[in-house]
Amino acid sequence: MAKNKKHLLIEPILALFQKYIGGGHERSAKAKKNILSSIFIKGASITVSLLVVPLTLNYVNTAQYGIWLTLSSVVAWFSFFDIGITHGLRNRFAEAKAKGDDNAAQIYISTTYGILSVVFISIWLLFLLVNPFLNWASLLNLDPQYSTDVSKLALIVFSYFCLQFVLRTITTLLSADQEPAKASLIDVIGQIISLLIILILVKTTEGSLVNLGLALCVSPLLALIGANVFFFKGKYKKYKPSVSKIKFSHAKSLFNLGIVFFVIQIAGLVQFQSANFIISRNFGPEDVTNYNIVFKYFGILNMGFMIFLTPFWSAATEAYVKKDLIWIKNSIKKYNLLNIVFVLCGIIMLLFADFIYDFWLGEGKVKIDYWLSFWGLVFFIFSIFGSKYVSFLNGISALRLQFISSIISPILYVTLTLIFINFYKMGVYALFIASVLANFNAIILAPIQYYMIIHKNKKGIWIK
Repeated sequence: MAKNKKHLLIEPILALFQKYIGGGHERSAKAKKNILSSIFIKGASITVSLLVVPLTLNYVNTAQYGIWLTLSSVVAWFSFFDIGITHGLRNRFAEAKAKGDDNAAQIYISTTYGILSVVFISIWLLFLLVNPFLNWASLLNLDPQYSTDVSKLALIVFSYFCLQFVLRTITTLLSADQEPAKASLIDVIGQIISLLIILILVKTTEGSLVNLGLALCVSPLLALIGANVFFFKGKYKKYKPSVSKIKFSHAKSLFNLGIVFFVIQIAGLVQFQSANFIISRNFGPEDVTNYNIVFKYFGILNMGFMIFLTPFWSAATEAYVKKDLIWIKNSIKKYNLLNIVFVLCGIIMLLFADFIYDFWLGEGKVKIDYWLSFWGLVFFIFSIFGSKYVSFLNGISALRLQFISSIISPILYVTLTLIFINFYKMGVYALFIASVLANFNAIILAPIQYYMIIHKNKKGIWIK
């Protein structure tokens, strides 16, 4: 009898839940299902990434971990030689699929794989020739004792970035098809493999930068290779890359859009990837670790918000092509309400930051200044606010203002950072302050541009 009562209570709740998930516009229903899946997947991703940090710090010391973070950031600069083509693919594939043109979609995918393979194989071969002549210890201001290991680590990390940028095209395809949860799952699988390998290393070997690099680089590649095989033999078989489908006439369309994204990415490169290099040169590798711990901690807010926002890019592309402006307006309103929730969560995270650092990493393992945590939170609050407007504009390829801003932004960022550090004697938190001020496009221009396009139906520079 009690069992029947339990079913009577659960069934209406499940029915209501299913109605909510499946109700509304088909585009919204698909987004809700992906958001729900992403909550669990991103939750697993956050958990694994948080576990990896203390485990890694137990395997190598703080300075060595800072070296890994710095070197991987520097090498990541070369990944932007994709010239933004994957972002071009995301929009072109979504547009082709919205129009039911499977042949064009396959051509875009094949062309993207072909171009990225040629570019990154060429860059990798060039790096093999140059790397033996580079003094990485001097470039990164490191103790000469690390010279040999850092040179080997550079080769491992560079090889990883070249390979993964070709293989990650599958995650772009999944995101363009409004399936970001599946794209995130690929990353989580790679993270779990990395975690398991590091656990084995901690138990069986002495701390080694080279072993750490292999653990953190090989694992994601295995996950990406598996994903490419799985999806192109299954769901996306009709879009499977083919040499005969590489069409440079279509490549021009990818490049035209990709070049704009490329310049925008360069701004992101300077503002985010150069941070570790600037800190290492001006403060030391230990401070690189502190900065990244704060970035990872408050970055949880950004990761959480991205769970809800990721489906919006390609959904906005489809909605705008079909002139469904009401859906776009309602989506932005919901994201604004969600912003408030994340700000409140961020304030709570700041209040308990010191306790959580000790609990997470071990008491006394690191000492992080309050102002570094405070400005880390401020940075992510502003980033989250602007991200929904930038995502919409990216989805409809309205990139002119963002393109112009991206030329100014990195110059402003570097200038402000150097002024804050050298003249005002600020600590590492200066990089967060400079990032907020330099991100004027997302915080100011993008919301205005969205309003002019959707609410005022303006064209001209707003829609370009």
